[in-house]
Amino acid sequence: MKMEKKLSARTNFILTVVFLIFMALLLYLADRYMDSYKLRVVRLIAIYGIMAVSLNLINGITGIFSLGHAGFILIGAYTASLLTLSPEQKAMSFIIEPIVPWLANVHTDFFTATVAGGVLAAVFAFLIGWPVLRLSGDYLAIASLGFAEVIRIIALNAISITNGPLGLKGIPEYSNIWWCYGWLFVTVLFMASLVNSSYGRALKAIREDRIAAEAMGINVFKHQLLSFVIGAFFAGVSGSLYAHWLTTIDPRTTTLGPMLTFYVLIMIVLGGLGSISGSLIGAALFAILFEWLRDLEEPFTFFGIHVPGIKGMRILVISAIFILVMIFWQRGIMGREELTWNNLYRWLFARRKGGEEK
Repeated sequence: MKMEKKLSARTNFILTVVFLIFMALLLYLADRYMDSYKLRVVRLIAIYGIMAVSLNLINGITGIFSLGHAGFILIGAYTASLLTLSPEQKAMSFIIEPIVPWLANVHTDFFTATVAGGVLAAVFAFLIGWPVLRLSGDYLAIASLGFAEVIRIIALNAISITNGPLGLKGIPEYSNIWWCYGWLFVTVLFMASLVNSSYGRALKAIREDRIAAEAMGINVFKHQLLSFVIGAFFAGVSGSLYAHWLTTIDPRTTTLGPMLTFYVLIMIVLGGLGSISGSLIGAALFAILFEWLRDLEEPFTFFGIHVPGIKGMRILVISAIFILVMIFWQRGIMGREELTWNNLYRWLFARRKGGEEK
């Protein structure tokens, strides 16, 4: 039996460094030469990527069917926004009721606000996960979905803290291309290290067979809770970036509502449950399609036929694509495989070998 060819650790490291330098150069060129609209889409890809990777840790790698991710994103978005808005902006924005005194004069930099949003989301994940993770299957999904809706209703009614239905306006547009992709890099690096550790192998064992994992001495509840908290932290970080990308947040819209969870779920299923690189591919495809298909909601002419704009048409098209993928490509684009240098080398080597045999 022939041994499978693998690249050395040094070669992997060199290729990774070259790839990161190449990506940094691409981002620099994009930041300098792209128009504002395309640049917003490029930044959105990174934000969606963080959302997708964080949910994939919970749903794909650990096997927890959670539908409450939008709640953690919303917590991160409001926390970071309230911390970066100046006292003067808060005084002007809170019209219905004045903001609570302990928040009125609090003002921090973007990095601190982003970390604070992630930490608060993680705290809520711990408080919610402690009772909810004792459930399983559909019961867990319904409970987590209920949590996301509860958070949204609180944001809608806690007027002296969140400004209620008026939302927060004039949020500084701090989410530039470097912040977005810098946090994406941190997220992917952390998740990849986690998944390839002994802790990550325990999470995969829980996903495959919870009872067998428990029989092998793995504390299932502890591992699931920690995975839930870590995923929520990065969801909170993405919420901060998302709010400072939107520059305005409102709990009544779909941008931070329960539909956002289903958008992120489409990304990870499209890319492949359990695959970090698949999550990134799914997030990029969703972001590009979501913006590219926006024209379907405006009046357009198709082969000489005038078609009026149909609101929600792009979601209908994306849903149809998603259904087709689920029918013909059930494991998603990557399945549970990762886009590593060894896998790429193995694929290229197999193709070259196959061509030589022919």
